[in-house]
Amino acid sequence: MPEIQLVNLEGKVVGAVPTPQPLEGPVNEAVLWQAVRMYLANQRQGTSETKTRGQVSGGGKKPWRQKHTGRARAGSSRSPIWRKGGIVFGPHPREHRYALPDKLRRTALVNSLRDKFSSQAVTVVQGGLEGLSPKTKVLAQLLREMHAEKKVLLVVEGVAPTLLRISRNLSDVQVRTASDLTCYDVLASDKLVVTSEALKRLEALSGSKP
Repeated sequence: MPEIQLVNLEGKVVGAVPTPQPLEGPVNEAVLWQAVRMYLANQRQGTSETKTRGQVSGGGKKPWRQKHTGRARAGSSRSPIWRKGGIVFGPHPREHRYALPDKLRRTALVNSLRDKFSSQAVTVVQGGLEGLSPKTKVLAQLLREMHAEKKVLLVVEGVAPTLLRISRNLSDVQVRTASDLTCYDVLASDKLVVTSEALKRLEALSGSKP
């Protein structure tokens, strides 16, 4: 497993750190699929609604008599085969949310991190980002120096209000704490920028039992 680049707050490479042992190994794509499916399902509002033939207005009178008209039998003008009729198998309000076991979610997070580490899409920042100048252009310049200009996920140890403020004008940059990181966050990003303290936190979370 290749080592991870270690950079300072100026974006200069100052060394390398070994990949944490729990984040080495093969990637289980089946577990990733389950976690992403759960995440996307939990984002759904489930408020779509259609009317059945019993809910649309009209249709109380039989359109024509049963026999001797030369036309097919019809009992209501609001039948699903008629224009302005009811919907047969349309959506109705429902709850799409469901949960996976904690162990499976933890395994999915570890596998998503393994995928990023194995593809060398991770950069570690020496120390933390607290010493960064509170300017958006400074953060943007740092990311350019690290060649992280697409979808970037900044992983920090704790809540950083200043970092959140200076990153919100960068549309392709997201900030997450190590304890709140999800499998979907990792897979949806092209580049992970992790502070050294956050890396230790991820190693501890990956190696611990839920």
